[in-house]
Amino acid sequence: MCIRDRFGPVVPILTFNDINKPLDDMAESNYGQQASVFGTDTDKLGPLIDTLVNLVCRVNLNSSCQRGPDNYPFTGRKDSAFSTLSVHDALRSFSIRTFVASKDNSTNKKIIKDLKFKSSQTIISFVSTITLSQLKKSIKVKANIVRAIPLPPISLKKGPVPICPPNLKVKKFFNQLGTTVEIKNEKSSINFWSTSGMMAPFYELLRVMTDWLVKRGVKRVNAQKYITSLFLALSQDAVVNSKENLKYLVKESQTPKGLNEQGVKELTKAGFYKSLEKTLNSIHKRLNK
Repeated sequence: MCIRDRFGPVVPILTFNDINKPLDDMAESNYGQQASVFGTDTDKLGPLIDTLVNLVCRVNLNSSCQRGPDNYPFTGRKDSAFSTLSVHDALRSFSIRTFVASKDNSTNKKIIKDLKFKSSQTIISFVSTITLSQLKKSIKVKANIVRAIPLPPISLKKGPVPICPPNLKVKKFFNQLGTTVEIKNEKSSINFWSTSGMMAPFYELLRVMTDWLVKRGVKRVNAQKYITSLFLALSQDAVVNSKENLKYLVKESQTPKGLNEQGVKELTKAGFYKSLEKTLNSIHKRLNK
């Protein structure tokens, strides 16, 4: 347990005979970012989590603490940093409520079933493979349950955050980190969930093109800067000028016998786009199980 925030590969370890001692130390500290709780006894875990949510901004259940922007909103209580640039942003960010994060495994599923939730609580699930009906069955309380997919760009306060079903509190929460997209029914939300599986393939596409330039003598720093800047500009252009259908941009960016026409034709002939659609269908099928 750390009295001060630490961002290095050094982990101080202390042992306690009384659980109240570390909780008192955390309460007296000026800092509060995350805590990790390990165990299976819900009678002990429940009260401990209830206390910790008032001391830190994320409680990790049976998983280690980790950098927020990689998976969840990076928040902090008291004097803990939030990477904000103004007093207004800092005050707004520090007011974000604490949430409990757990990994999708059999142990945690059993714990969640045994945990006692209140009907006044709002529960947000970040697990794409667990449906609302499954969550409601596990929680056994008529609480507000919302599924959400906070993608990595929220660390830059950019990008969409799909939530289902619509919820005003959850919308306000994620609007501080990106653009909330409200989805009315879960059947439709699975379509959005499926496309989120294209992040890594997109980065892989950028990597392949960057490596292609490097192999031809371009310095990696210049190659990567060019490719990432190019696709950033293309994405921004698509947002502003896509009109009603992206097919117009596909058409307008090609000239007869030009390089882009060649690129589209050869990738189409190679089955690139059909393979992309096939992969999306496969992910969609998995989420529908």
